[in-house]
Amino acid sequence: MNKTVLSGVALTVFAYFLFSMQDASVKLLAAGLPIAQILFVRSVVILALCLAVGGKSLPTAMVRSPVLVPMLSRNVLLLLAWLTFYTASRDLGLAQLTTIYYASPVIVTLLAAPILKERVPPLRWLAVAVGFGGVLLASDPFAAGLGLSRPIALALSAAVFWALSAILLRKTAMAERTLVQMAISSGFFILMTGTACLFLWMPVKPGLLALMAGVGVFTGVAQFAYFESIRRAPVSLLAPFEYTSLIWAFILGYVIWGDQPNLNVFGGAALIMIAGVLALLSERGKTVVAESQA
Repeated sequence: MNKTVLSGVALTVFAYFLFSMQDASVKLLAAGLPIAQILFVRSVVILALCLAVGGKSLPTAMVRSPVLVPMLSRNVLLLLAWLTFYTASRDLGLAQLTTIYYASPVIVTLLAAPILKERVPPLRWLAVAVGFGGVLLASDPFAAGLGLSRPIALALSAAVFWALSAILLRKTAMAERTLVQMAISSGFFILMTGTACLFLWMPVKPGLLALMAGVGVFTGVAQFAYFESIRRAPVSLLAPFEYTSLIWAFILGYVIWGDQPNLNVFGGAALIMIAGVLALLSERGKTVVAESQA
């Protein structure tokens, strides 16, 4: 496999480990704080990190960026994804929430062909299907009798919004530096959630404020890794590797909330790993064909 593509896969796995840390932290915080307030502090920290790395030239680069308008459109979808996802987190367990949300890689793969004109090999479709089957086996989201309740509808909505934002990111990722795109995204979130905070802000103890700042650090590093992965590999290839965060969701759920995984978890995890291998094989096969035609 091409080393650039392989690095994209590695960055995706790393990013989704950090996103899992973010999700667990926000679930803890969302029990007593408004979602907008959590996202506001998180975004302030991310923008501060971007400015520290990018220096004085970064604000000018943000304003003059050729992807400013499409990035703003993407961030509307991303804001909707986070609001629906974290609102659902108040009623769903972390593993169950992550499971339902992972309809998004299927949606990404479905949209990659018509929108991005990516050729999606049959083996990659199989990888997505196997991975999603592993997600369902691991969590069985309807076992609790929740059916299509409001929390599940919110989690499914988050999956759709995230998938659409990932497609837009692929269209803009090659046209601008990762740091500039992250700064634009954080600035948009600060503006939107900051407005809401004027009406929703609640006093915060130093410990919770530190946790919110920690969420910003997790998310900032995760976003950088994710943006870079999108620049290096097709989104339909990377989509199955998003499933690896389910493993972290079960681990964090057990450590923080005492959730007890059962045998379904291990069977689902095995299917998720198989999905990753199939995705890698699909890319390797694509590379072999290209080399034979050269």
